[in-house]
Amino acid sequence: MDTITYLLVRLALAISLFGHGLVRLPKLTIFSNWMIKSFESSMLPKLLVIPFSYTLPIADFIIGTLLILGLFTKTALVMGGIVMLMLVLGTCLIENWEALQSQMIHVAFIAILLQFVKDCNEFSLDSIIFKP
Repeated sequence: MDTITYLLVRLALAISLFGHGLVRLPKLTIFSNWMIKSFESSMLPKLLVIPFSYTLPIADFIIGTLLILGLFTKTALVMGGIVMLMLVLGTCLIENWEALQSQMIHVAFIAILLQFVKDCNEFSLDSIIFKP
């Protein structure tokens, strides 16, 4: 993978995460209530859903921002992968198979980016700040 291709894929993933967080932050309580309602009939206890529902938009926004900037890229990708894995589990628990496809695509792009981060992350703050 060359550096321009890597940049385009990184930015596409970053903008997706950033956008998910950005639109939900101003309506955090509404988003949280929607998520709580979505998980009412699942085996996941409300005690876990509530904090996750408030944390998810913030995590999406921060991870997306870091990836846009190319700052702490590898760490942001790993954190994004962890968030996506939690979403995949939650989505399976409520049997929302339509949403699962999008999450799996995000996981695939994160895995691809992680594979090439060391060699292809040239257009990033990491490459400026942490020069070898």
